[in-house]
Amino acid sequence: MNLVRHAAVLAASLSLSLAAPAVAQEDPFAPGEYLQVSMVTIDDGHYLDYAKFLAGYWRAQEDFMKAQGWITSYEILSNSNKRPGEPDLYLVERMKSLPDGAEQTRRDAVMRDKMKMTEAQMEAASGERAKFRHVTGSSLMQVLNYK
Repeated sequence: MNLVRHAAVLAASLSLSLAAPAVAQEDPFAPGEYLQVSMVTIDDGHYLDYAKFLAGYWRAQEDFMKAQGWITSYEILSNSNKRPGEPDLYLVERMKSLPDGAEQTRRDAVMRDKMKMTEAQMEAASGERAKFRHVTGSSLMQVLNYK
């Protein structure tokens, strides 16, 4: 009886292992673009301060990255029906692929040159904004396109 049970378990496991590749081939989705989403909360009385930053420096930076082909698009989403603990804004960047370490290092150098700021200056400016804007999280998502 043990031999029959062993044979049945073996047969079942073989059928499952052979079925797995077939299931993968039936996936109705193909991977698409990546979305980097940053969640931002703004202290009361500082919306205009941050909005001016986004419309100026941040937009110039995003437009440059788009012109370089590093991103395909970007947008700012306002959380119109904000609940406690949720961010005020979502900053979204879309890109076809993610850069490796060396490419990211190269891009960082190009961006510092374009914006005419050292890394220390960029960090200091971010620290000033951190007095009234808070990045509460970020997500990296990938679009699933129907095949």
